[in-house]
Amino acid sequence: MSAASVSANSNNSQGIGSSPKRNEDQRFLDGKGEYVADIRVPGMSEVVFLRSPIAHGRIRSIEVPQEHQGKVFFAADIAFAKPIVAASAAPGFQRSDYPPLAIDKVRFVGDIVAICIAPTRAEAEDIAQACVIDFEELPPIWDIDVALAPDAPLECRGVLAHHDRRMDELVIYSSTQFPHVVRSVLAECLGISEGKLRVVAPDVGGGFGIKNNFNPEELAIAALALKLGQPLRWIEDRREHLIASPHAREHRYELTAYADPKGRILALDAVVVVDAGAYSVWPWTASMEAGMSAGIMTGPYDIPIYRGIARTVCTNKSPMGPYRGVGRSGACFAIETLIDAVARSVGRDPVDVRIENMVRPEAMPYRSATHKLYDSGDYPECARRTADAIGVAAIRKRQAEVSPDGRLIGLGMASYTEQTAHGTAEWVARGLPVVFGYEPALARFTPDGKLLLFVGIQNHGQGLETTLAQVASQELSIPVADVIVRHGDSSVSPYGMGTFASRSMTMAGGAVSAACVQLAEKILRIGAHLLQAPRDEVRLADGRVHFGTQSVAFKDVCQAAFLHPERLPEGEDPALEVNAVYQPGRSTGAFSYATHACVVAVDPGTGHTEIIDYVVCHDCGTMVNPMIVEAQVVGGVAQGLGTALYEEIPYDENGQPLASTFLDYMIPGATEVPDVRVLHMETPSPHTRFGIKGMGEGGAIAPPAVVMNAVNDALRPLSATVTETPITPERILDAIAASAAQGGPT
Repeated sequence: MSAASVSANSNNSQGIGSSPKRNEDQRFLDGKGEYVADIRVPGMSEVVFLRSPIAHGRIRSIEVPQEHQGKVFFAADIAFAKPIVAASAAPGFQRSDYPPLAIDKVRFVGDIVAICIAPTRAEAEDIAQACVIDFEELPPIWDIDVALAPDAPLECRGVLAHHDRRMDELVIYSSTQFPHVVRSVLAECLGISEGKLRVVAPDVGGGFGIKNNFNPEELAIAALALKLGQPLRWIEDRREHLIASPHAREHRYELTAYADPKGRILALDAVVVVDAGAYSVWPWTASMEAGMSAGIMTGPYDIPIYRGIARTVCTNKSPMGPYRGVGRSGACFAIETLIDAVARSVGRDPVDVRIENMVRPEAMPYRSATHKLYDSGDYPECARRTADAIGVAAIRKRQAEVSPDGRLIGLGMASYTEQTAHGTAEWVARGLPVVFGYEPALARFTPDGKLLLFVGIQNHGQGLETTLAQVASQELSIPVADVIVRHGDSSVSPYGMGTFASRSMTMAGGAVSAACVQLAEKILRIGAHLLQAPRDEVRLADGRVHFGTQSVAFKDVCQAAFLHPERLPEGEDPALEVNAVYQPGRSTGAFSYATHACVVAVDPGTGHTEIIDYVVCHDCGTMVNPMIVEAQVVGGVAQGLGTALYEEIPYDENGQPLASTFLDYMIPGATEVPDVRVLHMETPSPHTRFGIKGMGEGGAIAPPAVVMNAVNDALRPLSATVTETPITPERILDAIAASAAQGGPT
């Protein structure tokens, strides 16, 4: 059987390619999800962090009122906890030690200074407000330009921790995307054995990368709970999240294309500069975004010559961490706006120039100028289907007519490749402290014939409890409802690397498949014995082992395996349980791809942008559950539109964040997200089980680029160009005014 093929149970109505309803939805719709904020332990105290109100300064002293003595704890109280060190093997990388609590200096607004504990959150907040910090303020580095100046100086999560006395282990409940990995680094920082630590990720209310770091709050809570022998819980509030959680995507791009008169790009020069904030976040390091963006800059295009320079800058801001589409959305934004600029320069439609520059399907597998191996696909066909669906000719005709409301119509397109299921060598090349090259699964039947899957990934909204059950259904021909997926507990599931980088379905799905294939073989042997039939003449279907017109149910097989070993074939071990580990066939992984297109109407008087139509053509290889794939794409588009049009945390010259509530930090709501039309292509990867390619980040990658191209296409009659996201009304009006000031049309 080839890596891309589907097993013999392809007639299974609930297996791969079907769209059964999600197993996990019932508890969420009934309000029965269990998040960190829902978990209580006897004797638990609530935590509020005393955080720095300034961006940069030395701590002279901290005054704690007498009545609160013994309720406020500082770095010295947990001095045994080592700092978090996210070191990279990349040449020239400068490491930064990230302490759980600031020791003598604060480096961004929101840096943790002390831990305040009380029976309730309100009382803990009162204690924090009563403390007085005396700072010696230092000049902040509040912007990339300030950091690069010749005279610059260098410089909603939740955690519950308690000691389980019966098991003699420190139990950490954390809203995280990779509990096993958190356990490893936590053990190192606390100086205790991993066998004395249990990390549990309960229901996680969305991750998107923000919960894919090891945070100082996790270390601080764990260390103080260990010291006091008392359960402690911290639940992040919204203002804390906007100020102090890892930020992302302050990127600057300078690209130069060398093209022929038709717009064929012959060479590309790129400089990427990224603001990484005050510390290097573990395990991704401060160099992650700039390096990734420069490394995937050529996207789906056949650009033979490329030079990329990536620079990471340290500033007095919240540290930079991963966010859905890490590095990819920025690279897509840069190359796709460049494609439109090239097309305008040669006087051609960007749709045609885009397609003509793409890697041809006959060139697959294709190695890019940045040494990425694109495994399969038809990029031009994907772009053509998108263009046909959006109706390019009709839009161009509409643009030639005068709109009765005075609004300007624009068309934008953007394409990208998404590297998924990275293998060992790919992670080693990035120089990270952890290599995320594999994923395990434990498949175990119960005596009554149900299947338990224990996996190391973390489900936080992607439907993995359903899609992994579908893989098991495919291999074993059992109903999805008979499969129970367990995850998120480091003491129960096999050691796994977690959910990020569009890896979970490909990697964990491959591991589940491998385990179930082995289980299927044992079930066939036992079933054949019970039916008194030759092994090679029995088959699996509908949760039974069949031999001609006779069959035996899985329940009977499980009864023999667990409760009546005397019924087993001679030499067959009891039980039905298999561990398996999966790695992709190539370390470069599998490349999904897509083209997005949208139509906008821009009001030149107000600067307001309305999205009239939005189309996506997407190829993630074999789709396990088309319904979930489509929902993931649409959800990603909604997030990407936030980046394109609304979301921003500006800082002032004192390093103060200026968007600390939802009054200032704008996000798209239901009325701002259009009906997204999703088209599917399926080009299986030759390197993964079933030909699956990851797709969790895909929908969020292209929207900033596609909306920017559409807005600038609308503004072409005014010779105005916007170059920065979010594309706010103010920035559109500024671009129109700048064009008019230079003699452009009004």
